[in-house]
Amino acid sequence: MKSQKHLLSKLFISTLYLSAFTFGGGYVIITLMKKKFVDQYHWIDEEEMLDLVAIAQSCPGAIAVNGAIVVGYKLAGLTGVLCSVVATVIPPFVILSAISFCYAAFRSNLIVGWMLNGMQSGVGAVIMEVSFSMASGIVKEKQYLSIFIMAAAFIANYFYKVSAIVLILICIALGVVLTLYREKRAQKNDRNTSQANKQKGGTL
Repeated sequence: MKSQKHLLSKLFISTLYLSAFTFGGGYVIITLMKKKFVDQYHWIDEEEMLDLVAIAQSCPGAIAVNGAIVVGYKLAGLTGVLCSVVATVIPPFVILSAISFCYAAFRSNLIVGWMLNGMQSGVGAVIMEVSFSMASGIVKEKQYLSIFIMAAAFIANYFYKVSAIVLILICIALGVVLTLYREKRAQKNDRNTSQANKQKGGTL
């Protein structure tokens, strides 16, 4: 019970901190979740984090909230979902509520404009760094088909402006086909091994 409470409190504080100090959209908080929960706490391995990010991106809604939902559920079930979502929503709710009262002043303030431009540059750097580290993990494991799909999706989206929704649906279909193929192949290998063992036992 104590360990569960400790996990939930740590999850709440971590997600609240990430949400409060993350600027630039949901992709940034997802990358920082990877740093926090994979690299620092080791609650989730990198491959599983990639799967959770894919689920968060494929579902409708804000990717930051979707990411909090899948990570929270993975770590502590429905209680973890509630904990991580509330922690994710509180900072932008409070900050945007405060800014809305002073919107006219913020809109025309030159210093605020410079700050936002600087934050955009920093956000781009963070996304590039984490994207590179996640992609390099796939390359190091020599998952050639995944490398090809990743490169093809990038080319299709960046150069040919193919919709991200279309690419996600195609990748989902490919994932289903590949998983079914691998399962059938594994079952076939198990049957062949079992038959070989029976034949070997019969000859003895």
